[in-house]
Amino acid sequence: MTKTITKIAELNDQCRKSIPNESLRLTIGIYSKETEEITEIIELIKKFDVFTEDNDPYKEHDFGIIEYKSQRIFWKIDYFDLNLEYGSPAATDPAKTKRVLTIMLAQEY
Repeated sequence: MTKTITKIAELNDQCRKSIPNESLRLTIGIYSKETEEITEIIELIKKFDVFTEDNDPYKEHDFGIIEYKSQRIFWKIDYFDLNLEYGSPAATDPAKTKRVLTIMLAQEY
């Protein structure tokens, strides 16, 4: 794995494990759940560590699938510029990148 990909994966893991409020986006399917359920889903995502060739072909740790109460839930990390307008100019540089973690029901994809 290259140093760049390793650094992106480390930053994505940090984002996923801490999920700062300003970095979290919920689709309507997740947002409409009870607060307790949302908290449980977020905790499952924070603990996620099953990265495989199928869900992480680029080894950036930017996508995962969890099961929650018989529902398939996707999470995805995207990299934006500091204004959240465009893609990040440097995904390995936290000073130039805002990571956004989106959680959605599989059927919302």
